[in-house]
Amino acid sequence: MAYDAPVNEIEFSLKEIAGIGKLAGLPGLGAYDDDVVRPILEEAAKLARDVLAPLNPVGDSQGARLGADGVVAPDGFKAAYDAFRAGGWMGLAAPEAWGGQGLPRALALGVMEMFHAANMAFGLCPMLSFGAVEALLAHGTDAQKQTYLPKLVAGDWTGTMNMTEPQAGSDVGALTTKAVPNADGGYEITGQKIYITWGDHDLAENIIHMVLARLPGAPAGSKGISLFLVPKFLVNADGSLGARNGVQCIGLEKKIGIHASPTCVMQYGGATGWLIGEANKGLACMFTMMNSARLNVGLE
Repeated sequence: MAYDAPVNEIEFSLKEIAGIGKLAGLPGLGAYDDDVVRPILEEAAKLARDVLAPLNPVGDSQGARLGADGVVAPDGFKAAYDAFRAGGWMGLAAPEAWGGQGLPRALALGVMEMFHAANMAFGLCPMLSFGAVEALLAHGTDAQKQTYLPKLVAGDWTGTMNMTEPQAGSDVGALTTKAVPNADGGYEITGQKIYITWGDHDLAENIIHMVLARLPGAPAGSKGISLFLVPKFLVNADGSLGARNGVQCIGLEKKIGIHASPTCVMQYGGATGWLIGEANKGLACMFTMMNSARLNVGLE
């Protein structure tokens, strides 16, 4: 598949229609000015054209595969993700305090439009990581931010969104995944989630799952749902990776046209997790992730 991004049109839309230049000098946008727009779009277009688009036939024919040690991405996807990470694309609009570049979200979305257009199966992986970053920024504790945000912003770790369950479908309030408090302040997470995009893979060294679950004695329905952070690998006090957590992919769903994107059935068997935000307010926290995903789905 050949793909040449419409750089001129995207630049025109950002500068002349959206008026992105008006954002220069605003708090949180670092040293942004209009001069960075063209070079960033041109570099993103190269990655989309030369690396991501050629992987479409490979991804379509091979698909993601579930092996004994987890999900294996199609040939070339690991190298493509390494190039994506090395280019700093994950942190383009993330705060500088967490290793990001502090550039406007509109510019980052223009970049992601190219990546989705070149290879949507690939683009779905960082799409969920963006949501995990935003959820932590909005609802995480200082300790959680210190532990997880630098790695997520750098792209060293990826994120997922875990809502749907087999018996509940779109009725999120009917979920049955349990979260039982541990003596150390964490929670034991037990249950099953379905349709988890890039729920497992071999592109990054850790995966940070954002999981909706119910605490003991929580109110029925959506009012009794809490949000928990559950890493694939536990993180030691010094930031290094520790033991494998009690979460695994036990099956892959099929999606027409995006075979390279693993849509996982995730099993949580006494996994260790940590509460994000307030107890029983998890759906509101999850909407931070959902709104982030909606922006990117609009690009698709």
